[in-house]
Amino acid sequence: MLDKIIDHYCRFLTALCVLALAVMVVLVFGNVVLRYGFNSGLTMSEELSRWLFVWMTFLGAVVALNERSHLGSDMLVQHLPIWGKKVCLGLSHLLMLFVCWLLFKGSWDQALVNLETTSPVMEFSMSIFYASGAVCAVSSALIILKHFFELITNRLSEAELIGIRESEDEPLDLPKPQA
Repeated sequence: MLDKIIDHYCRFLTALCVLALAVMVVLVFGNVVLRYGFNSGLTMSEELSRWLFVWMTFLGAVVALNERSHLGSDMLVQHLPIWGKKVCLGLSHLLMLFVCWLLFKGSWDQALVNLETTSPVMEFSMSIFYASGAVCAVSSALIILKHFFELITNRLSEAELIGIRESEDEPLDLPKPQA
C-alpha cells in the first residue's frame, strides 16, 4: 500500500518536473527570441526559470531516491558479508535521515526568515523558493524510512543491500514491488 502511494507521489513529482522543464524552455527561448528579434523581453523569465530549476532539482532528487538511481561507489560494500552490507546500509540510512533533518531545518528557517521578503521581479514571497528544500527533505525522509523499515524487517534481497549504481549506463537489478 505504501509503495503504491509513494509511486503515485513520485509520478506526480515527475510530471511537475516535466512541466517545470517545459515552462523553463518556453520562457528562456521566448525571451531570447524577444530580445534578439524585437528588442524587448520578459522581465520575469530569468527569475521564474531559476525558481523552477531549483524546484525541479529538489523534486527530481526525491524521484531518483525512490528509484534508487543515485550514483555511488560500492567498492568496499560489495565484498562484505550480508550482515556487513546490512549494517552499512542501515548506517547510511541513518546518516541520510540526519542530512534530511539538516536540510529541512535550514530550509524551514530560511523560509520563515524570508516570509515577508519578496523576489525582485515577480514579487512573490522568497519563502516559496526556500520551501523546495523542506519539501525535498520531508519527502526524502519518508522514502528513506520506508527503505529502512524494509531493511530491518528483512524484506531486501542481497542485491538490494547495495542499492546504488557505479555508472549511469549500468542498470540497477532490483526486483519491482508487487502490486
